[in-house]
Amino acid sequence: MMNNILNTPDLRILLIKLRHHGDMLLTTPVINSLRQRLPGAQIDVLLYEETRDMLAAHPAINTIYGIDRKWKQLGTLKHLQKEWQLLCALRARQYHLVINLADQWRSAIVTRFTGAPVRLGFGFNKRKNAFWRFCHTELVSVANHNALHTVEQNLSILSPLSVPPVSTVTMSYSADDWNVARQQLAAQGISDRYIVIQPTSRWFFKCWDENKMAQTITALRQEGHTIVLTAGPDKKELSMVDRILSASPQTGVISLAGQLSLRQLASLIDHADLFIGVDSVPMHMAAALQTPCVALFGPSKLTFWSPWQVNGEVIWAGNFGPLPDPDAVDTKTSERYLDAIPVDAVVDAAKRCLA
Repeated sequence: MMNNILNTPDLRILLIKLRHHGDMLLTTPVINSLRQRLPGAQIDVLLYEETRDMLAAHPAINTIYGIDRKWKQLGTLKHLQKEWQLLCALRARQYHLVINLADQWRSAIVTRFTGAPVRLGFGFNKRKNAFWRFCHTELVSVANHNALHTVEQNLSILSPLSVPPVSTVTMSYSADDWNVARQQLAAQGISDRYIVIQPTSRWFFKCWDENKMAQTITALRQEGHTIVLTAGPDKKELSMVDRILSASPQTGVISLAGQLSLRQLASLIDHADLFIGVDSVPMHMAAALQTPCVALFGPSKLTFWSPWQVNGEVIWAGNFGPLPDPDAVDTKTSERYLDAIPVDAVVDAAKRCLA
């Protein structure tokens, strides 16, 4: 039945992943694999609403369903109504195949409620119980996941199906997204060539010293490059960009921090000569877009989260000093674990990528 289901006319597939922005981007190889093997299938996705931008322009996706975590603010009754409406909408689609990449109970319940005849999930160690098995028709082993990149982990869900893996990560955006970004550049006097630098992450322990970033910008300006700084809209991130700007050359360096959507940022990165950034969503976007990239990496698990198929160089802080165990990091710490990385290492890598 497993592979017979793929021959179903008007095949409908639901992919479930309830995580952060970067996680959503790294599900695209699964979507791309399904599309290549099943060109006529309708592929829907269930995600957290705030991550919609990561997949909204993907050409292979039919419909995106979102769980809005703000529903909790509506009160218990309205929250439950929203959840029930979503469940009913998914069940009404009469999916033939549900692929649950998530590890939450909620995702398992949704998977079971769809009534799909084939429901794949992972046999997570923390979910070894009868109810998790009841929600899925087959569980895929995670025994070798510790040695695999997140992309490879995701693709392993397809092992029970005759779907050859396509390992390409895809970051999609529209012509309108690029028009907005290009207008923002033009308003600041930039017409064509530039370098994008994303110095911030929502986790500040993943960030590099502001003065070192300013020194890197100064060195690149001396080579004649125009610099565009980007960041999320969070006040802490904007303050960090302001500190970097104040220590950087006053010409040829602009900020679009907090001014672009994720898809607009993707278009900006796609048209850049180079991307320099820390371990964050834009770093994964740059790798997906094959923009020349210098990625500064700290205590995150390199095996799982290094930029996939990056066109450039990954500079790991662990090569310059000791790093804590990734599982032991306090995410609220004020430590900057990337600070061991010297300016010269980043500037030299940038020059190699630009050569």
